[in-house]
Amino acid sequence: MGAALRAAECGIGLTSPNPAVGAVIVRDGKILARGFHRRAGGPHAEVEAITALKKADTALGATLYVTLEPCSTYGRTPPCVEKIIGAGFAKVVIGAIDPNPKHAGRGIGLLQAAGIEVINGVLKAECDALNAAFNKWIVTQMPLVIAKAGMSLDGRLARPPGEGQWLTSESSRADAMELRARVDAILVGANTLRLDNPRLTVRGISGARQPWRVVVAGKSDLPKNAHLFTDEHKERTLVYKEQTLRAVLRDLGQRQVTSVLIEGGMRVLGEAFDKALVDEVRFYVAPLLCGGPVVAIGGRGAGSTLGSVQLREVSYKRIGNDLCLSGKPEYPLR
Repeated sequence: MGAALRAAECGIGLTSPNPAVGAVIVRDGKILARGFHRRAGGPHAEVEAITALKKADTALGATLYVTLEPCSTYGRTPPCVEKIIGAGFAKVVIGAIDPNPKHAGRGIGLLQAAGIEVINGVLKAECDALNAAFNKWIVTQMPLVIAKAGMSLDGRLARPPGEGQWLTSESSRADAMELRARVDAILVGANTLRLDNPRLTVRGISGARQPWRVVVAGKSDLPKNAHLFTDEHKERTLVYKEQTLRAVLRDLGQRQVTSVLIEGGMRVLGEAFDKALVDEVRFYVAPLLCGGPVVAIGGRGAGSTLGSVQLREVSYKRIGNDLCLSGKPEYPLR
């Protein structure tokens, strides 16, 4: 299953709105073939692995390891269970059950009815984590929301005037670029657009898709010469005026956007936390003390320590002199 997970990781950021899935075919402890889902509408991982078998090998009597329960209904492709049953596998080992209510458990039932031994739940936590965005979206039709910011040690978003654009190091920005490459959309507020004129592109990562660029704005006009409206990816820019952040996310979910990276300023991040919309946090902290009024997160705020948002599953990674903090918000009862 570890090998299947490593195969699945090759599709991260490329398969949305489908999940990233990996599969390996094994006989007598030897991996005969591997496959992963490359793009929505393309062959699923199980089919890729079966197709990758050499002529001298066969799936008959072999074991299939797959990170997600095989699909059981017709969509853009035929159901994988039919291909698996027809190939003659003796056993199928599954990482996680498909969270789609239309599919959950159905593929397992069909495989068992065909006389195939099925083992479920192997490395389940890792397989679930691989598709956290899909798992939320397919059930709620709302995208997974990641709050990202690069800040000083005292929680500021901007250097003092005249000190340059970046707070964090080039290595931290490269790490953040990999995060951009994994999501379907990057969201900022109107102030960030006016002040920073960001590009919100994925750079330096071969084969990466360009996410949607989303601007949340009020009544005021936006600068027509901004990069988001004039560059080669201008057709990938969406503007929402006078809408709540929740409404924007709901509409993006209807557009099959399964993950959103919020990169825009204190107002947008403040609303996101005030309304309990953030699922994950990725903060890059530079060893600087900037002071000043431009804080990382604005909004209404907690009002008390007990009312603060707590982070769980916290992890820390040192990137040069910077610190990358990741975690999942736990919101107080209201």
